[in-house]
Amino acid sequence: MNNSALSENKPNIFRVICAWGVHLFTATGAVFGLLAILSIFEKNWKMMIVYMIIAMLVDGFDGMLARWADVKKYANGVDGALLDNILDYINYVMVPALFLVKADVLPENVRLLAASSILLTSAYQFTQTDAKTDDHHFKGFPSYWNVAALYMLLMNLPQWVNFGFLMLFNVMVFIPIKYIYPSRNSYLRTLTLVLTYLYGAIGIWGLLQYPNQPQWVVWASFIYVGYYLILSVIPKNKIHAN
Repeated sequence: MNNSALSENKPNIFRVICAWGVHLFTATGAVFGLLAILSIFEKNWKMMIVYMIIAMLVDGFDGMLARWADVKKYANGVDGALLDNILDYINYVMVPALFLVKADVLPENVRLLAASSILLTSAYQFTQTDAKTDDHHFKGFPSYWNVAALYMLLMNLPQWVNFGFLMLFNVMVFIPIKYIYPSRNSYLRTLTLVLTYLYGAIGIWGLLQYPNQPQWVVWASFIYVGYYLILSVIPKNKIHAN
């Protein structure tokens, strides 16, 4: 075997380090999930919010980094999709479930029921083979329980209203609507990305003001929520036709 053949078979150490570094970056989501849980036990909602935000940012950027580092080629000993699902279940389901039990956002006599319901419906949703479709959608209501929990904390709605919304979202898990994956969405892509980043930036700024967050931030955020839902439920052929 000549030298050129050996060089072709030799792994690129820099790329290998980068790929494993991305997996490590993804795994830090578990640490921030633990820190959020500890904050919940202390009822330190401010720090819970901070750690939830960091965990969401890790989740938001790790996919892009994984594609850049080509982890499937240079760190194929780790199943990145499985790692991502484990961390999503911790941060998007377990953390908000504990919050529902410990916070005063739900009637006390149904808190354990509500927390258990999202644990069970999310276990179903996460294990569906087509939970994430080939055309980059979530089938059924995505497990955005952390977002729902934050709205409950910030909006201070009546506890039974919060419980009603929570039960509605649980039912929506089983309705096979294809919800868009914002960062990989192909319809109105530029507008969707602009609104998504704007929603994230303003939302993070507003959350970090807690408990003195401007109420206009909360209500303005529903513009994006409405856009997201409408884009998800409208037949996609109509969007392409326009």
